[in-house]
Amino acid sequence: MPGRYELEEIYGAQTHAFRIWMKQAGYTNATQKEYAREIEAYLQSLDGLAADAAGKMNVIAFLVSKRTTAGDRTRNRTLSAIRAFYAALIDFEMASRNPALEVKKSKTEKNKKPVYLEEEELVATLAHVGGRYRSRNIGIFLLMSYCGLRVGEIHRLNLRDFKKAKGIIEVFGKGRKWNEIPVPEVLLSVLGEVEQERIAPYRAKEDAFFVSQKGKRLSIRQIQKIAGLTFAAFKEQHPDLADMKLSCHKLRHTFATMLLKNGVDIRVVKELMGHASIETTMIYTHVNDSQKKEAMSTINIPLRAIR
Repeated sequence: MPGRYELEEIYGAQTHAFRIWMKQAGYTNATQKEYAREIEAYLQSLDGLAADAAGKMNVIAFLVSKRTTAGDRTRNRTLSAIRAFYAALIDFEMASRNPALEVKKSKTEKNKKPVYLEEEELVATLAHVGGRYRSRNIGIFLLMSYCGLRVGEIHRLNLRDFKKAKGIIEVFGKGRKWNEIPVPEVLLSVLGEVEQERIAPYRAKEDAFFVSQKGKRLSIRQIQKIAGLTFAAFKEQHPDLADMKLSCHKLRHTFATMLLKNGVDIRVVKELMGHASIETTMIYTHVNDSQKKEAMSTINIPLRAIR
């Protein structure tokens, strides 16, 4: 199996073209890095075979080799990366067909209930947000849990995107789309405090809303760390939830679930979440245990009929 240097010799032109194609197509930096890793592993599996000579069997063989360490969702993401790779090659006339399009995606659990916090649990979690820059950290946590922002959207948020007078933030989300999100009054006040207490960046042109103690744009990893420390402190006080897998994205699940429980129209939830399709929003329409009990309490079994 070729090493990295040999891979560059054999497939350098194709991988370079793929990187250019992803940038031009507007893929996020995180997706570009992830897809590049997947394609490197895929090309290694070809063992010197020209990428444009590979067929359906090569793609399936690579996906099967990952099955022991990856679930269906991961397999589908890998397949998406390979499909994008060949789409790039076809676009640059470096291949004539896309063998990955001939491979079906794995079926995943469509009705799997997303992990989310109940509203009272979310409120309890907020008490554990700490750190030297607590106002900033509270602002980050509230934007994820009460506005549904993705961690990447928090990272990209700029001062000019906060329109306090209009009561909104402008979010640059997936698919390079802008989305206006109305901000609750309490959160507007918190974000105003964050703006006032914001450290003056070393670079005068730095427009990031959330900055580190060194005055640089807060990285995705730093945002995840803030959330991780909060969840760890929360779980210490709530050992019954110790096994719950909490993350920044689970706060987004919590936001969507909270809206739907409050009777907000699913089409409005779709827009607030920045989803391209309402099918994506549908995963949040799960029914919780209390709703099931409430529904069953309406059932009246006549005892006289069975005595």
